[in-house]
Amino acid sequence: MRLFFVPLLAIFTLVISAQENQYQTLLLDKNLTQNANAVLRADEILIDLEAEDDMVVYRKKVVTILNKMGNRFAGCFVGYDNARKVKNIQAEIYDASGNRLERIKENKFKDVSAVDGGTLYSDSRYKYYSYSPTQYPYTVVFTYETQTKNTGEIRSMWSFLSDYELSTEHSRIQIDFSSPDLKPEIKELNLEGFSVTKKETANSLVYEAKNIPAIKEESMSPSFKDIAPCIKIRPVKFNYEGYQAHIKDWNDLGKWMYTNLLAGRDELSQATIDKAKNLVEGVTDDLEKAKIIYKYVQDNTRYISVQVGIGGIQPISAIEVDRVKYGDCKGLSNYTGALLKTVGVEAFYTHVQAGPRKIDFDEDSPDLAQGNHVILAIPYNGKYYWIDCTSQTLPFGFIGDFTDGRRAFVIKPDGGELVTTTSYIEEQNYQNTKGAYTLYEDGSISGDIAILTKGIQYDDRFGLEQRSKENIHKHYKSYWDNINNLHINSYDFQNEKDAIVFNEKLSVDAVNYASRSGDRMLFVGNTFNKVKYIPNRYRDRKLPFVIQRGFLDEDEISIHIPEGYSIEAIPEDKEITNDFGSYFCTYAKSDKNIILKRKFLVKEGKYQNTDYDAYRTFMKEVSKWDNSKIVLIKS
Repeated sequence: MRLFFVPLLAIFTLVISAQENQYQTLLLDKNLTQNANAVLRADEILIDLEAEDDMVVYRKKVVTILNKMGNRFAGCFVGYDNARKVKNIQAEIYDASGNRLERIKENKFKDVSAVDGGTLYSDSRYKYYSYSPTQYPYTVVFTYETQTKNTGEIRSMWSFLSDYELSTEHSRIQIDFSSPDLKPEIKELNLEGFSVTKKETANSLVYEAKNIPAIKEESMSPSFKDIAPCIKIRPVKFNYEGYQAHIKDWNDLGKWMYTNLLAGRDELSQATIDKAKNLVEGVTDDLEKAKIIYKYVQDNTRYISVQVGIGGIQPISAIEVDRVKYGDCKGLSNYTGALLKTVGVEAFYTHVQAGPRKIDFDEDSPDLAQGNHVILAIPYNGKYYWIDCTSQTLPFGFIGDFTDGRRAFVIKPDGGELVTTTSYIEEQNYQNTKGAYTLYEDGSISGDIAILTKGIQYDDRFGLEQRSKENIHKHYKSYWDNINNLHINSYDFQNEKDAIVFNEKLSVDAVNYASRSGDRMLFVGNTFNKVKYIPNRYRDRKLPFVIQRGFLDEDEISIHIPEGYSIEAIPEDKEITNDFGSYFCTYAKSDKNIILKRKFLVKEGKYQNTDYDAYRTFMKEVSKWDNSKIVLIKS
């Protein structure tokens, strides 16, 4: 079968040379340039499954970059390692008229390590070429071929539209398989309304799409993967690093991964075993043992970034990580699990899709390619405690917004299962601000503020204690950018890792906070926690919108007004409640003090595009009330 495609590629190259003018930008359909920063002229891949342990991939990508914002789509790079070979890699650059500006052969591609700072992953590399444009538009043609025995690494997803502000002129994926048992399972997603065709024979699958306009990104748009027209590809029978697999479900995959990729890689030297046991000597509770081991790993190892899939999916052995004291997420999780095992604590190696957006594993597609990160799941008293072994600062059992609230793949000796990681939702993402300040007759202020945070708001703040004094001052001047001439007199942090609470205490002052007009002084009472973000306005919102994180803020601020002044005007109490959250704000006044109390709740969720204007109105109202002014008059 493969002999047919080698001359086909040669013919393809001759056609390109003979018809360079096909890349004239003027030939582009205007529907493809509207809302687009780049156009995929051709995005084509042929996956040839010649045998269970033999896969060749031919790839051709042609993209026209329309402006500076489109440069991110022009990348020419491909990863490889000892198991995946790359050849016939080349690129060509064309100008707007279709004239070839440059031809880049393989020897001009940079060949670099995919990992900095370590030798454990020296075989993980990639080749890339970066073009620096002098004019727009321009077109990049990129082709390459890879060969591997690891057929389990078949591309897991093919998108006919790859990103916001990127249109597609032609997209094609062909999967050839030499026998029916090598045929992968295909799951179609979001194809309705798009020009996508499918052809199937006894030994091949072909999907093709043409002329798909770009989708303009809007504020709070969902992850593009959630709306993109695409297919998911799952190998059923495959090879990985010499291990054959036939996977029907997640339980099968977990059992296969544990038996073939994890078992035996948790061995440690006797000296390290003795050290681990000495660390927990006298401790009988498994959770307390786990906390001690986790702290030991944090203090004695460092993390090297190697995503799942780049450095393979098999972890470096625990004994090697123990020797060099560093590793990627796979190696450090396996190492920590090995240490826990030596002290009698059970822990399960877990794949997860990490990132600020919550992305779940697809329950219908048990495949190796899902997940870009590894953490540990520790069962205790009927629940899982999750730990990220790559972090030297996260408290035990706290995973933050990188891996929270999403389905993850827990791998056990007897199989695998999908489990939802700890979710931090709405009221759990809590911030309490308390303070008191004095307003002086010249318009300056001075006072003290205490901020307590939990949940994801803790995750956003606890890193302050690791920053330099200069960066800490910059942080607060940015956070309170509504206060001109802010000066931080002192600050103190307390990180309660067991309770997962972060405390900030500050003393501040600022000149010219209040403005003066004759006998009057005007100033915003909500000094330390105003809503600044108002979503963009759209006349015709197209996409649904997502509130990624819910939270609850509570504030109480005491304001002491200057001698010789009285309160002339003060904002009325305000209360708003709707599907997106709630807002409550009151001002209590006495002779010389004003007490501001505020409570602001936002609910996370996915909402229809028709609800967007109502949400925007809600945020505008909150911002308006947060910026309400108090007026004082000289007695």
